[in-house]
Amino acid sequence: MSLLPTAEPSRARIWWEIGIVLALGLGQSAVYAVVQLAYRLTDVTPLADQTATLNPSRSDREIFDLIYQVLSIGFSLVPVLLVCFLLWQSSRPHLGRLGLDGTRVVPDIGRGVLLVAAIGIPGLGLYLVGRASGLFVAVNPAGLDAYWWTVPVLLLAAARASLQEEFVVLGYLFARLRQLGWGPWSIIIATSLLRASYHLYQGPGAFIGNLAMGLLFGWLFQRSGRLMPFLVAHFLIDATVFVGYPWAAATWPELFGLPG
Repeated sequence: MSLLPTAEPSRARIWWEIGIVLALGLGQSAVYAVVQLAYRLTDVTPLADQTATLNPSRSDREIFDLIYQVLSIGFSLVPVLLVCFLLWQSSRPHLGRLGLDGTRVVPDIGRGVLLVAAIGIPGLGLYLVGRASGLFVAVNPAGLDAYWWTVPVLLLAAARASLQEEFVVLGYLFARLRQLGWGPWSIIIATSLLRASYHLYQGPGAFIGNLAMGLLFGWLFQRSGRLMPFLVAHFLIDATVFVGYPWAAATWPELFGLPG
């Protein structure tokens, strides 16, 4: 007996489903990010002098820090499993509605690498301008101590962010909002605003940067319908930032709000 959905859901059911999927992950993050931004803006410390740590240590005991990191990454991927379950098709390609059909893998990876340059370089420039103008808090992508497992865990964190965001924001929401009859640009703008909103804890500048990234990703995904390039690009950008942070912070400490 199959446990997978067999009939097209009603409009009301789709809206409830979207709400549940978002409440389990990115929607929850967006709400917390808005509250955190309000907290930062009303704090006595200026926004430019505040710091956001993306991958903080979870214990002062190494083995438990590792356990907590792995558990956190694993459980945060549950929404990804959920959308795969909801959009799974009995015929191949099973995840075709998520833009994953197992074909043209190498060209898709190549396009993802090209996207890194298109997003990563302007993103770095925006961060530098934002730090100078006080629109970004100082971002510490890697708050972990130096252990043998630090780099593997940071790479897993980059993979987690890529899978969670692109599966849900591009793959799932594009599929479901099309079913609701939304037009291409309505979907692109709505998903871009969602992507930008859950980065607000980094400051208004992060909202602007991720909104631009969302618009580009959404427009390209609407044209291609292929998710793999965006998974690759997102992973490579985050992996570079997470793992390269210690060197960058030591080289340019003033950009990260650190003492020289």
